[in-house]
Amino acid sequence: MNKLCRIVVVAGMLLSAAACQPLKMDTYEKNLDIPGHEWSYAFKPVFEVTVQPQDTAYVYNIYVNVRHKDSYPFSNIWLQVHTQFPGEKPVTQRVELPLADNTGKWLGSGLDDIYEHKIPIQQKAILNKPGTYKFTFEQNMRQNPLPDIMNVGLRIEKAGLRTNEKAIP
Repeated sequence: MNKLCRIVVVAGMLLSAAACQPLKMDTYEKNLDIPGHEWSYAFKPVFEVTVQPQDTAYVYNIYVNVRHKDSYPFSNIWLQVHTQFPGEKPVTQRVELPLADNTGKWLGSGLDDIYEHKIPIQQKAILNKPGTYKFTFEQNMRQNPLPDIMNVGLRIEKAGLRTNEKAIP
């Protein structure tokens, strides 16, 4: 059993290290813990993604990851997503992340009383400048702090080659 625990820990560390690599690996993913599982207005997670020159030839699908407890009191989360392209000022977009359907059933995958969601916020995004892109998430709900949110993260996946601003799968 002790050997199995060590293997699981080492595998987890390797996956965590790989998840923070530049996009040349086809996927970027990083998740951050929400302090005390209560997301306050003051906590604004930042994700920095390095795009290599060869990666500008692709389009990307961008997702927000959310992990919450079953006791989360709402069916969605509103976010302010601040995106800063290399050498430019941030652009802000208000985004709704649906977490439950009309009947209140959670949309994500669940284990025990914890649910995980991978919610698309932009399909076929163009990251046409090499450099560091900065994504900042700010919870934008009426309640502060927002209870029972455990983690939030960013996932970016290559979706195909870019030709005339369209993707080729």
